[in-house]
Amino acid sequence: MTEEQEAEIKELIELSLDKAENIWDNIKPLLEEAEKRALFAANAAVDTLIPGYPSIKEGEPHLDRFLAMALDMRDSSKHLMCHIAGAKVTMLQRIFYETSALLPVAARLVGYESGAVTEFLGDGLLAVFRVDDEDKTKTIYAAHRAAKGCMRAVECYVNSALDRRYSLPPLKIGIGLSISQAVVTLVGDPEAPHPKAFGQCVFHATKLSNGVNEICVDEALKMAWPTAKGGKLSFESRHYGNVKGYMLHSNE
Repeated sequence: MTEEQEAEIKELIELSLDKAENIWDNIKPLLEEAEKRALFAANAAVDTLIPGYPSIKEGEPHLDRFLAMALDMRDSSKHLMCHIAGAKVTMLQRIFYETSALLPVAARLVGYESGAVTEFLGDGLLAVFRVDDEDKTKTIYAAHRAAKGCMRAVECYVNSALDRRYSLPPLKIGIGLSISQAVVTLVGDPEAPHPKAFGQCVFHATKLSNGVNEICVDEALKMAWPTAKGGKLSFESRHYGNVKGYMLHSNE
């Protein structure tokens, strides 16, 4: 290396480091902001709709007991092909209007009974009721009233409105109810965490919503159901996949 080349190399090093320092001055605030976001994500409480848990933090899971309710529009693919020629709306309008009528009504009825919808699942929903261990009967009856209310609302009001306004055929729904312990925690992207309850009750309720205009409960809820002399409910054994369930019958 000649003296001239050596001088050029030394100058290049100084210029490169000067440039790097200037770039770093721009990067440093970005790193500090990222660290602040990470610290916030680790410590900030996230609002939830889960009963009993208005907010939860990352890394602080909770174990509790819930009664899960899954509601699903049944035979939706077959339903969409039924009498569409007489409908006053397009297929896309129909899907939008039917779910727009069904989901808010079901959510409101769940809310009336101190439950909360945690997820809307296309043409259905998942709701949870926190079990009061000192008065489990209260929670079970509340969830059952919500389920019956949804069935009646669809049959008497939602279907009537859809027929009157758009000449659409009646909706059919299935409702599953299940009770178990569940873990309440945050899932998903750390920068946009989603509060969720994980438990057998969620899985079973979803499976048991496969009936047509039926309310079905799992084995655990049947065993927990309050008994009363002259009771007006009976349980008809059913299987939905690998989940044993019981369809509720009113003996009134």
